[in-house]
Amino acid sequence: MESGMAEAAKPHYLGHRERARERFNAVGGEALADYELLELLLHILLPQRDTKALAKTLLAHFGSFSAVLGASPARLAEVKGLGQTSITNLKVIQAVAQRYGRDQIDREQPILASWSQLIDYCRSQMAYETIEQFRILFLDKKNRLIADEVQQVGTVDHTPVYPREVIRRSLELSATALILVHNHPSGDPAPSSADVRMTREIADIAKPLGIVLHDHLIIGKSGHASLRGLKLI
Repeated sequence: MESGMAEAAKPHYLGHRERARERFNAVGGEALADYELLELLLHILLPQRDTKALAKTLLAHFGSFSAVLGASPARLAEVKGLGQTSITNLKVIQAVAQRYGRDQIDREQPILASWSQLIDYCRSQMAYETIEQFRILFLDKKNRLIADEVQQVGTVDHTPVYPREVIRRSLELSATALILVHNHPSGDPAPSSADVRMTREIADIAKPLGIVLHDHLIIGKSGHASLRGLKLI
């Protein structure tokens, strides 16, 4: 009798949670819908709660799985059901995912040989950030990655970039080539006149020093733009 009462007292979502884990083990994450994968993630953060409804609420609020992870703590706090601890843990998971993506870049191979992988990496790092970041990929003479550094962080629509600081850091790292990358939190990756002007200024300073500017990529939620591809540099 007591055993039957204990079974009856189990939260209803435990069976669903177990089935969700079994489905993940059987088919893998790629086969799951966004809400299913997010629900599994929330299981880890909120083990004592039914998280299916919360997963769907977050997706409806932010628009995509990546946008949920990329949302600022302040915006995540707007959603009922997430406390400060779970929000911090969600941002830790985002940082882990970004670090994993960075480590997928093969530092022994020319980065220009895996351009699509590079774009995927940049999008995973920056597409859903709510403020502008300006990062630089420093390359050696064989176009292998030396370092990937965020040089500046700005506001929702502006990042101050100092070309001479870019070149100074390039010389410190003995880099002979650069790829500039920044995001547009608005979502539109179209370059502004200021983007083009700053890029050309960096290229002009770098060239006499034997440093090649391969490209300047702008990352947005709707895609990316290449200033080299647009023939703007």
